[in-house]
Amino acid sequence: MEQALDTFPRRLLHQAAVRPRHPATREKDLGIWQTWSWAEVAAEVRALACGLASIGFSRGDHLAIVGDNRPRLYWSMLAAQCLGGVPVPMYQDAPTAEFIYVLNDAGIRYAIVEDQEQLDKFLEARPQVRTLAHMIYDDPRGLRNYVGEGFEGVTGYDALVAAGREYDRAHPGFFDGEVAKGRTDDVSIMLYTSGTTGKPKGVRQSHAAFLTAAEGGVAFDRLGPDDSVLSYLPMAWVGDHLFSFAQWLVAGFTINCPESGETVRIDLREIGPTYYFAPPAIFENLRTQVMIRMEDAGAIKRAMFHWAIGVARRCGMEILDGKPVSFADRLAYRVGNLLVYGPLRNVLGMSRIRVAYTAGAAIGPDLFRFYRSIGINMKQLYGSTETCAYVCLQPDDAVRLDTVGTPAPNVEVKLSPDGEVLVRGPMLLTEYYNRPDATAESIDPDGYFRTGDAGLFEPDGQLRIIDRAKDVGKLANGTRFAPNYIENKLKFSPHVKEAVAFGHDRDMVCAFVNIDLGSVGNWAERRGLAYSGYVDLAGKAEVIDLVRQVVEGVNAELAGEPGLSDSQIRRFLVLHKELDPDDDELTRTRKVRRGFVADKYKVLIDALYGGRAVQHIETQVKFEDGRTGKVAADLAIVDAKTFAPGAARRAA
Repeated sequence: MEQALDTFPRRLLHQAAVRPRHPATREKDLGIWQTWSWAEVAAEVRALACGLASIGFSRGDHLAIVGDNRPRLYWSMLAAQCLGGVPVPMYQDAPTAEFIYVLNDAGIRYAIVEDQEQLDKFLEARPQVRTLAHMIYDDPRGLRNYVGEGFEGVTGYDALVAAGREYDRAHPGFFDGEVAKGRTDDVSIMLYTSGTTGKPKGVRQSHAAFLTAAEGGVAFDRLGPDDSVLSYLPMAWVGDHLFSFAQWLVAGFTINCPESGETVRIDLREIGPTYYFAPPAIFENLRTQVMIRMEDAGAIKRAMFHWAIGVARRCGMEILDGKPVSFADRLAYRVGNLLVYGPLRNVLGMSRIRVAYTAGAAIGPDLFRFYRSIGINMKQLYGSTETCAYVCLQPDDAVRLDTVGTPAPNVEVKLSPDGEVLVRGPMLLTEYYNRPDATAESIDPDGYFRTGDAGLFEPDGQLRIIDRAKDVGKLANGTRFAPNYIENKLKFSPHVKEAVAFGHDRDMVCAFVNIDLGSVGNWAERRGLAYSGYVDLAGKAEVIDLVRQVVEGVNAELAGEPGLSDSQIRRFLVLHKELDPDDDELTRTRKVRRGFVADKYKVLIDALYGGRAVQHIETQVKFEDGRTGKVAADLAIVDAKTFAPGAARRAA
């Protein structure tokens, strides 16, 4: 890394110098794409940084940033870094109570929020956050009367930028001097963990760490200024910070912010990104929508689609990987590409994609194969907040369905004696904020970070992740029980949204299942099955039988896997409500809070293991407007068919 470019503000000024007119950021507003060049972004960041300085923001201060993916919020990160401050992005869908925890933990005095919704949360939180003094809003709609008593410290973004330009004129050399003070080992960002087992921890990462990860990824996938990225995943998530911030500043490509969460698919097609990232759930949703549309198509079109997909499954991945394929298959694939794959990639907004990554959860082999077989270079990566989302990558010529790749450049990976994945490299966290105990516990004496994941290396050097190490247990007979592995297999079905498996220290495995309302709803409608909502649909005998088929299919697969045949699901139930982050059942990154769920639904677990056929339950839920209510249902408990060890067949 060149010394002159060893912080993100210096990277910004470098991009503005070498490609001043090149588009750096786009945003869709009222249906129209607005574009800012690198020179314009640098000027805006300079004014914003000086504006923050004018209200007292200084080196070491924390800046909370909350909202959807907006250019001004990305620029706010840079503005804070220019002054030696630390941006702290927060999940925009979090309730006020979660805001209060992070604001107090980080000692937040300054915040930049997107709109009225987020500002209201901060105003509600302020009596419980003694440090909070300045709140800057981007979108002024609905905020005309937010002045006077009770709104002290509330300022509009435009007003702050205007004040910053005045400050810059009155203090020549201030901005450049502050940027010059920055050091590569300064903390550049603080991202909070998902908090699956306790309160979230603030992960502090340096400029050097994220720049190393970004440079490695940019070189690995040959990214450059001509690439384009759609920035739509939460800014508080480490993956977005790597792809939409760090790599943006290293490669000099263009980030594009959609108009809203509802327009992402449309905006994806309009932009046609070359570099794309999404968790498996989004890829699954896109495929499901395609399949639904095909079912509504005419007989000829439907037949052509299924023929082409059959060809793709037979040879598409081999063609993408440059492997030998017969002339007949290659010709059939070219016809399929002309008639189906090309138009399909265009509909998905993926016609220009060179590299598509997925991470954050296991992806089903069928889903993975579907995208690669139609010509989309989908790959998996592995990492965590503590590693800048950067540990393993899949090379283009060695993509496998069941692994997460080989160690990334400058990263060392090994396994502990008990199978935990250990990682060492320059992309590791500086520390957990105000948690020296957690920092010391997470890094061993040799400098390896304990990921908490259980894995194994394949003979070709690729890493396979099995489960969270803390979640791996044993059944009563002593055999290994990996709940996340089982849950992921269930979620590979488009009909299953969430699943929770139980079995540690018990004589059999049981499971909770959440159906996917969209997929199962469409399935029900095609069969003339009327329903009034999730609770009604989840309780229908036909739906329960559909889930039973999914469970038994998973059991057949487990029967054929050495050491896992005893982990087949013997009994299950379909939950009466969707597991929800607002009910504390999931984290904001949609990871199951296993212990919390087990305690909350103990009566259901007791019913599963107690041999009951039906169990009544009444559960309190939180609505989006803050109100609470109750959902009650009589849940059917179903026995699932199991298979003899080594069975090669699938459930009917």
